[in-house]
Parts: sequence; C-alpha cells; structure tokens
Amino acid sequence: MNPARPDGRPRTRRGTAIELSWDMLSSAGGREANEDRCNFLALEQAACFVAADGLGGHGGGEIAAELAVDTVLRCFHESPDCSIQWLEESVQSANAAIIERQSAERALAKMRSTAAVLVTDYESARWAHVGDSRVYHFRGGAVASQTSDHSVSQALADAGEITSEEIRFHEDRSRLRRCLGAQGQNRPTVLDVAVRLEPGDALLLCTDGFWEYVPESAMLDALFDAAGPTAWLALMTACLKEKAGDGHDNYTAIALRVSAK
Repeated sequence: MNPARPDGRPRTRRGTAIELSWDMLSSAGGREANEDRCNFLALEQAACFVAADGLGGHGGGEIAAELAVDTVLRCFHESPDCSIQWLEESVQSANAAIIERQSAERALAKMRSTAAVLVTDYESARWAHVGDSRVYHFRGGAVASQTSDHSVSQALADAGEITSEEIRFHEDRSRLRRCLGAQGQNRPTVLDVAVRLEPGDALLLCTDGFWEYVPESAMLDALFDAAGPTAWLALMTACLKEKAGDGHDNYTAIALRVSAK
C-alpha cells in the first residue's frame, strides 16, 4: 500500500455531530530510501490509520513497516472494531506476520518496525503504539495527551534524569525497548479509555523522523494557523525542513481534524 501525499483534498467522514477530515505524507527525507509506511482504511462505520517506521540498520526495515501497516488494515477490513482487544490483537498479528517473514527469509531475520495505530467510529477514538512512533491528541490549544515512547531515552525522562525535550536528541533515543519483530518485546500500549471527539480536536500520528524536528509548540502553532489537515501537515513539514540537516531521517505523519457537522 502506497501512502498518499497532501494534495489539497483531505478525506472526510461524518459522525452524528462531528466531521472528521484527514491527510497524510511520507518522505525519505535526506535518505536514499524510505523505510516508513503509512495508510488508512475508511469504512462507513469506522476508520483505521497506521504509521510505521522500519528500523534502519536491521535489513528489510521497509518490508517490516509495510507488513505492519498492511496486516493491521487487513485485520480492520475483516473485523472493523475500536476496542482495546482488537487493537492488541491486530498489532500482535502484525508482529506475527513480521516474525513469519523473518523465518522464511534469512536476510530479513533482524527486520523490525515501530507502529502507531488509531481507530475511530467517527464519534470517539482509541489508539495503540509500539516503539517511538507517536500519537498526539490536541484540544483547546494544548497537547491533551501523547503516547510515551518505548525507548531508553523515554525511560530516562520518566526517571527524571533528562527532560522530555531532551529525548529528541539524546544519544540513546534510537534504542527501543519494544518494537515489532522482536521476540518478547512487542506488546503495544493501548489507550484504556476512548477519547470522545469534539469540534476543534486534532490528532497526529507520526514517526520519530517527524517529531524529532517538530516540537509540540510548533505543532500547536501550525494547528492554529492551518484551516485543515493538509495545511497543518504543510506547515509542520516546513518547520521540519528548516531544522533538519543533511541526511536526516525518513518522516511520516497522518493528521486528523475534527469540526462541527
């Protein structure tokens, strides 16, 4: 599945009292190849969004990421659901697909991927993640919540040894404590209570190559200035390109905006 890029025509679905619109992008950044993947499946009753980052240096990262995205969306097509159980099982299905491919091809034995998954019935939303691909929820001009990375640097921040902002450029930022394709270290963190969507809400799924150069303050500034998800992505990408140096990482993001119906 190939991700679409912002084209000025965000996709839209309506719930009882709200309208949900979204767009997405994925770029190789300063690298020769893009090992990130993202895609979505929007059905009449619900939608699923997935972003994944194949881990560079392990071989086959792009294959792992594509397996993660395709497997989750296939599970959603077969059984559209927004429950905790569905999220846990679909992510584990993605992990199993990666491990099966590892066993079949020796050259791919060490391929890994992160994943961020969001499901919505166009009234509420729930999400899950493995690794350091993030999900943000914005409300009222602030970050209402964000996922906590499964990384060594996040653990250091949780312990108070570094600040949350220092995670972005810490020397251990790329050392993940959980990821898909790693035996025994692949359990997703799932949001316990679904978020009831309100007009003005925004949601963002993104890989570390995106959030590394787009701090939360810049995400909020762009959100304030943007009329919709496509413009929001464009403004955040401009911030990224201004800060990123040569050879910077692949970056991927899915932006969702909630408006009154």
